[in-house]
Amino acid sequence: MSDAGTITLYEAVGGEAAVRALTRRFYQLMDTLPEAARCRALHPADLSKSEETFYEYLTGWLGGPPLYTSKRGHPMLRRRHFGASIGAAERDEWLLCFTRALTETVPGAEVRQVILEPVTRLAFHMQNRDD
Repeated sequence: MSDAGTITLYEAVGGEAAVRALTRRFYQLMDTLPEAARCRALHPADLSKSEETFYEYLTGWLGGPPLYTSKRGHPMLRRRHFGASIGAAERDEWLLCFTRALTETVPGAEVRQVILEPVTRLAFHMQNRDD
């Protein structure tokens, strides 16, 4: 629990097991949905490292242990992804996978909405190519 008796989003979604389930499902969807093929093509053949990195990032972003920053420093997400050509299609495919994974693994529409709004803004920020 954080200060004043409030809980973090990390705690609200169910902690480590829930974030692992979310990231696992996200990459399963990306790997199997035909409608996510362009987004999938931006990733390595083996998604295990991507999944672990996303798990570490999401854990800290949700208010859990700062796994990502303790290993890699400041996320600088746009800079780290600049080598990938991310247009509207790739952005929307990523959001499709994330939204489905979130819906399937995190109970509670209110918590999902609190998470999805800033994630959607971040996805738009990551777009680095005009179509």
